[in-house]
This record gives sequence, structure tokens and C-alpha cells, in this order.
Amino acid sequence: MKINKDLASNQNKDLELILSLTYYLKLFSSLKRFLEYVSLVSKYFIHQEFSLLIPLDEKGQIWFENIYFSDNKLRDKIILDLQEFCKNKGLFNNFKLKNINIFESFLEAKFDSFILKTYEIVARGKCRGFFYVFYKKSDQQKIQLDTNSINILVNLLAVGIENYILLKINKKHENVDREISSGAEIQSRLLPDFCPKIYGIDLAAHCRPALQLGGDYFDFMSIKPNVGDKRRQRGRWALVIGDVMGKGIPAGLLMTMLRGMLRAEVLTGLPPDRILHDLNQLAIYDLDQSHRFITLFYSDYDPRTKKLRFANAAHNPPLLWRGSTNKILKLDAEGYVIGLQKDAEYQCGEIQLKSCDLILYYTDGITETSNSSGERFGEKNLINTFTKLCKKSLCSQDILNEIFKTLEKYSGNKKTLDDDASIVIFKLE
Repeated sequence: MKINKDLASNQNKDLELILSLTYYLKLFSSLKRFLEYVSLVSKYFIHQEFSLLIPLDEKGQIWFENIYFSDNKLRDKIILDLQEFCKNKGLFNNFKLKNINIFESFLEAKFDSFILKTYEIVARGKCRGFFYVFYKKSDQQKIQLDTNSINILVNLLAVGIENYILLKINKKHENVDREISSGAEIQSRLLPDFCPKIYGIDLAAHCRPALQLGGDYFDFMSIKPNVGDKRRQRGRWALVIGDVMGKGIPAGLLMTMLRGMLRAEVLTGLPPDRILHDLNQLAIYDLDQSHRFITLFYSDYDPRTKKLRFANAAHNPPLLWRGSTNKILKLDAEGYVIGLQKDAEYQCGEIQLKSCDLILYYTDGITETSNSSGERFGEKNLINTFTKLCKKSLCSQDILNEIFKTLEKYSGNKKTLDDDASIVIFKLE
């Protein structure tokens, strides 16, 4: 009869324990308070002399600030002793699960007059800590009676610690997302938000980054910006498009660095080959340290003579549509990528443009757009698409829009791009 009464009493205690802790989990706002509460209630639901709770943080290290010892009088001293032991044994910030035997040997020696029972706190297959219960040697028969209550306690501890770690990780991700969004907003402002007015030219441009931050870059820069609007429109302009290897935050940061360097170089008025040579000299150290490089096509245009000079740092050659012959030409010149060779040299090309000529500047995200079968859009498809659009006598913006529509149709309207994709359409009126 006494055994049955004990079992019934323990069942009631288990129920009270579940109700108490699940209610507290609903109000969960502080891990420290939750663990403190668990340590407190354990004294009333377990036939223990005292208990020790040692949680592990998200890195699997002993979470010293959240250690709880159920005896308040001994708590501070026990935690100090544990810290000192861990420092001496090299376990402070360097704890591994295999070291737990060393740790438990220390506890057994320190509390040699008690029976030590160890319970591992496991959540989603990961160890989140350990719960130690100390009994008087005369209370051995009570250990079995406490098994259910301790298992309930340990499972709820696992839920509480895991929830807190997940909340902490989510908060970090939210902070990173906010920083990336801010970076993307700043970067989007660095790209031209509108095309400038260049005498006799119809311009359109757009960049679609694969991620929030992208490594594509295009820009329009007046060689002499400090003059009146009319003189600036008729003066020489630099038109550039480039692509940093990769995408995301590293590519976005390097693109921003490149923009600042290039804008300073443009003001020198040097020919395109010298601009790329000097830019390579300036950027090579930073690019070498980042193990990345940049492809770049730089050109300058004079509205008075309709001459376009250009140099290429291994970028996709722009496509020139000759309105007089209805043929496509590639604008290319020899040159290495920016950041590969310190002594790299670049060639300068020059071409006389005529009315109704069009130039398509683009990054490889356009030609590398893939379909559901993994096939790339390719240069050939781009040339065919561009040719058809040029024959329709559309404005630059319409041509740009139609190219992106063609890419969307080809890719099957995928939500994410394979790479950053940028286009600049330059049309002589």
C-alpha cells in the first residue's frame, strides 16, 4: 500500500511539475529567469540534497553566467570553484563533450559524501547542457522514485535552452539582414538612378542584382563636370560597365571601392587605356588581398565628333548595331582583368559612330542566365534578340525592357537570378 501511495504521490508531483514549467515556458522572456526557476522548483519535486545545472551555449561552451546550484548559500563558491577548475584544465572557452568525464570526476571528488546522478540535456540531437542531482547515500531508494520527475525537468530544460538559442540566432540574422538592406540601399544610390542627358544620345540602364548586394557596376561620368548643363551635355562623357567576381557583400564592397577610384581617375581626362592602367595600379593590392578581380569595359564618347574610344579589362565586349548596314560588331581591345597583374597593359580602340547606331553594354549575368534544363542563354541568343529589337526602331528603354522580358521567359520566371545582370543601351538619335 505504501508503495502505491508513493507512486500516486509522485505522479501528482510530475503533473504539478509539468503544469508549472509549461506555464513558465509560455511566459518565456529571459533564459536566466527560466533556469533560476527550474533550479528553484527542482528542490520541491525531487528528493535531492541539491542539484547543479550546467548549460552549454550555442558554441557548445560552458555557459558560466547561467550555471545554477540549488543551494543558495553554496552557489557562489561552487561556481567560482568550477571556473577555477576549468581554467586550470584548459576547459574555459575550450570545452568539448569528451571533456565531461574530467569535469564529472572533479564533482565526484568534491562531493564524495554524496551519490551523483548525471542527466544530459539534449535538444534536436545536440547536447545543450548537463543536470546533476546529488543524493545522500542513505537516500538511494529515492533515486528511482525521482526518475520521471527528473526526465520531465531535463526535457523542459532542453526546450527552454534551445528556444533561447534559436531566438538569439534569429536576432543576429535579423540584425545582419537589416545591415545588408542598409548596404543594398546605399549601393543602389551609388549606381546612377537616372541616365544623364548627352547630346544626340538616347540612354537606358538597369541592374538586377542576384542578391541584395551585387558586384555589377555601370556609370556615366562627365569628363568636365564643373561646367553648365548645355556645355556638359555636349562635352565628353565616360561610359563604363564592370563586374566584380562573385556576388553578395564582398562583391558589393569591392564595387563601391572601384567606383570611388574610377571617378577620381576619370577627371584626369586620360585616354581609356591609361585610365584602366592607372586603375589597376591603384586597386591591385586590395583586390589581391581579397582574392578577387574585376572585369571592366571603359569608354568615352565625344558628341561633337561622334567618336567612341574604349579599352577593355577582359569584360564582355559590347555589341554595336550598325544602323547603316544592319550588322552587329563587337567592341573589344586586349587587356587583363583588374587586379591580376601589376604591370598589365591595355590597348585603346576607337570607332566612328553614325546616326541610328546602337551599343549594348552588358555583364555576364545576362548571357549566363539559365533555363530549367541548366542551359545558358549565351551570347548567340543575346545577339539574335538584340538584332531583332534594333530592326524595330525602338527607344533605348524599350529595348532594355524587352531584353529583360526575354531573359525572364527563358529562365521560366525564376525568383532568383544566377548572377547579377546589368544592361546599358546607348543609341545615337
